[in-house]
Amino acid sequence: MLDLSRNGAGPFRFSGHETFPCRYAWLPKAYRAIAKDPLIFSDEERSMVELGIGKNMVRSLRFWMDAMGVVEHASEAGHRPTEFGRMVLDGAGLDPYLEDDRTLWLLHWNVSSRANPTLFAWGHMLSEWPYPEFTRSEALKSFQRRSEELGHRHSEVTLGQHLDVFLHTYTGTQGAKVAVEDSLDGPLVGLRLIVPAGERRNATGRWETVYAFRRESKPDIGDDLFEYCVRDFWDRNAPGESTLPLRAVASASGSPGQVFKLTEDDVRQRLEAISRRPGASIRYQPSAVQGMIYKEGPRVDLASVYRG
Repeated sequence: MLDLSRNGAGPFRFSGHETFPCRYAWLPKAYRAIAKDPLIFSDEERSMVELGIGKNMVRSLRFWMDAMGVVEHASEAGHRPTEFGRMVLDGAGLDPYLEDDRTLWLLHWNVSSRANPTLFAWGHMLSEWPYPEFTRSEALKSFQRRSEELGHRHSEVTLGQHLDVFLHTYTGTQGAKVAVEDSLDGPLVGLRLIVPAGERRNATGRWETVYAFRRESKPDIGDDLFEYCVRDFWDRNAPGESTLPLRAVASASGSPGQVFKLTEDDVRQRLEAISRRPGASIRYQPSAVQGMIYKEGPRVDLASVYRG
């Protein structure tokens, strides 16, 4: 049975991004480079020349390609595209230049639910943080407490850098006093999952930006995409179970409800709509106590998500 508790003792990953959030052009460019030469990342100097970025950015890009589920390490063979990477980013793929919002939501899904080990900031802020909004100082204090609970001894600098990468992945850097290269927003900023919601004073009396999770229904996450993620979550976390309770999809750690920041009522309505479609891979059965979801057939594939 799927454990509905919050993330336990990990494993979590706190570093590897070299303090850089993923940039918009990185994934298509790196995918093409790896498809051409699987060993491109085994030589950082060659990677720097081929991709036109610095050494730390090469390391960061390698991290994001893995965390977003685009490529996987193949030992002495270097890196190889994942099935997701091939189907979406190949030259004749479904969205090779990240022009479709569905691709961006799927990249968000991969980094938030599929990354192994789980990225700490994503796991903590999306599945453990209990409030609808936060400031940087509030989140950082929570990071410190949770890190200590897990037996880590990370410095405030390390945790702060990790938090900033999470924030800049979704809120960008436009308007901040940063270098031109650092002002290039990443692909997930356009999802507006996290939005500025005013300011308030912190414990030292300084004003801070308040960030809020956008809890709206998000119609750009279509039923096919949502069904795909439900089955992906189910098949990875409870493959032997033929039923799943509504609360698992709505509130379990790394679930579609948590990762997409949807209310339980929104999740229920989506499941009901999917159940009414012929050939759906899942069926929702409401009840007075706890609605249940049943497997009905093969999971929806990526091509169907984009056709939908």
